[in-house]
Order: sequence, then C-alpha cells, then structure tokens
Amino acid sequence: MSSRANGSRQNGDDDEVCPVCKSSRYLNPDMRFLINPECYHKMCESCVDRIFSSGPAPCPVAGCRKTLRKNKFRKQTFGDLAVEREVDIRKRVMGILNRREDEFDNKRAWDDFLEQREEIIANLVYETDVAKTEAQLAQYSAANSASIRHNKDLARQEYASFEQHQSEEQEELRRRREAARQDYENERKAKLASREDIISRLVTGDAADAAAVARESEKAHQLKKSSARRSEEERIKRKQAALRAAETAGKGPLATGAAGSVPGNAAAGGAGLIKGLRKIKTPEPEKPYDPFAGAATLNSRDYYKLQEQYPSSYLDPLREDARVLAGGYDLREYYERTLLEAFAGLGCFVGEEVTAREKLGSASSSSMATPSAQRMSAKPSPTSSLPAKRRAHGTESKAQDSDDLF
Repeated sequence: MSSRANGSRQNGDDDEVCPVCKSSRYLNPDMRFLINPECYHKMCESCVDRIFSSGPAPCPVAGCRKTLRKNKFRKQTFGDLAVEREVDIRKRVMGILNRREDEFDNKRAWDDFLEQREEIIANLVYETDVAKTEAQLAQYSAANSASIRHNKDLARQEYASFEQHQSEEQEELRRRREAARQDYENERKAKLASREDIISRLVTGDAADAAAVARESEKAHQLKKSSARRSEEERIKRKQAALRAAETAGKGPLATGAAGSVPGNAAAGGAGLIKGLRKIKTPEPEKPYDPFAGAATLNSRDYYKLQEQYPSSYLDPLREDARVLAGGYDLREYYERTLLEAFAGLGCFVGEEVTAREKLGSASSSSMATPSAQRMSAKPSPTSSLPAKRRAHGTESKAQDSDDLF
C-alpha cells in the first residue's frame, strides 16, 4: 500500500506543469520548481531566471499583482503550499512575539499570551483582518526592537548550548563504547593466555599440579565475579552523581533569560498589545562606600567639634617639617584620635548596665531562690558602683590630659 501511495505521489510530481512556460516535469525530469513567500506561486527555475534576473517584476501568474524579487525565491519544503505558507507566517510572528515565560507575572498571563499569539497567526493564515493585524505587529516590533533582539540572542545562546551538550554527550558515549571494547579485548586476551597457561601446566605436570590449577582457576573466577560486581556498583554511583549534577544545573538560575535583564522598552512598549508583563524594576544606584557602616563619623561627634588646628608647642614645628609630612602623616588624624579617646566614656554608664543585668538575673532565679536569698540580692552591692566610679575617674583624667595637651 505504501509503494502504491509513493507511486501515485511520484506520478503527481511528474505531472507538475510550470504556469508560465507550460513545461512539464514528465518531459524534463531535471526541472526544479521554486516558490516566493510573497504569493507562493510555483514556477520553474528557468522562468525565474528569465523574468526576474533584470530586477523586481510582477508575478506572471494570472490574477496575481504582487511584485517579486529573485532573491526571495526558494525551493519548496512541504508538499502542500498551504502548510508552507502557514509555517512561514508562524516563523515570522513568533520571531516578533518572542516573549519568554519568565517575563510574565504568572502562568495565566503566559497562557493568555500564547493564545493571543495563536489568534494573530490564525488571522494571517486565514486572511482575517490582515491589515489591522499587520499594523499591530509593525507597531509592536518598532516599540520593542531591543527586547526582540535580546530574546533572539537568548534563543541562539540556548540553542548553541544545547548543541554543545549534545556533542559532549555523543563524545562521552563514543569514549564509553571505546573503553568497553578495549576492556572486552583485554579480557579476551587475558582469558586466552590463562587457558594456554593452564593447558601447558596440565600437560607437563602431575595430579598435584592439576589440583593446584583447579584451585587457582576457581579463585580467579571468584575474583572476576567480585570485580565485575564492584565495577557495576561504581557505574551506578557515577550515573547517580551525573543525574544529581544535571538536576542541580537545571534548578540553578540561568545566566540568561532573566526578566530583569530585558531592556527597558520591553514592558512599556508591549503594554498595548500584550497584557500581564512583569514590571521591570530599575536597580537603585549604589550608595557611596561608608567605612563606618552607617555609624556617625569622627567629624560628627556629639561632644566635640574637630577644628583645623590646635595650638601646641610640640605640634606646631611638625606642621612645617617636610620630613614628617613627606610620608603622608596628617595631624588631623592625631587630633581625631586624641579627642575620641578623651570623650569615649561619655554617654556610657556602666553602673546602670550592671544594675540592669543584676535585676534581670535575679528575676530569672526568683522562682528557685529562698526569701533570705532574695533579701540579700535586694541589698545594693558595695562594689556595684565601682566600675562606674573607675570609668568616670578615667574619663575625667583623659579630659584633664587633653586640656593639658591643648
């Protein structure tokens, strides 16, 4: 039945006639027919060369008024011209409306986009509102040229990555087959050598040698079985590791295709035709580096204000000494450090912190403490204010030292 169908199809191809010169493939088997995507009228290659070699010309088929160019003619891929036309339209529309799923807010918006794209393709295929549909496509293409080009680049990169992955898999399969063939060849040679050795020993030996040979053969057989089992376990482990690595690579974020990397006119320009696109968030500009991580800088202290210069009989000569300043030494750093050390204790009350900590500890242990222990803990400790006194005394001494210095 298939041969009959093929024969009828071949006879149909032989009966093809050029609508221009009326030549038949039956009389000229080497005749090639070409089509043009503008009107999809089929004509022979000689007519194309004769009519369109000098430049664009109207289609010679009766009733067709479209202007054709020679460089647009190509060989027909499908047997049905309707299928050929639909494939070309689908390829053109999907090249323009090449949105990706990660550019939409949810799955429903992505499905609506796919349905809208199929409606546009159906309108062009069945010639329904062609002018309006073409105007929408042209407007969308002009407003979203950057995003269309970006998505095309992503598609090319994905296809190149897929091709590379396929070639790597084929190369790995070839290496495995080569390794398996080499192992089989080595095993066959080893088996032949062992058999020859056993035969030679049996020929030249006695009954004891025969028993020893039998034991060695049994031992080698057991070792071979254990080695085969270990190799099979290792193969399974390698396969599981490869599957885990593939799953990890699949769950990872793609270096390409993120919605945030689409150019800015993607969402703004496509809002009229495509709904549900994810809004692109423009990243905030990076703030200047703050070495104090948000804390107040040395120049904005609450207890002092740094001045450009302080009178000092020791520091005044250094300010004019080139030997001191040549290495980058700055007296303002010395002023900042000295004042910071002098006023470091202000605003920090150690006594209050110790009292609060003692109250917190006594409250947590009150359920297990005895009444006498609670009364003892309520009494003020004679040493509780000692750190505060020492800190206040240290602060006063530092402030006095800074007064003496300046």
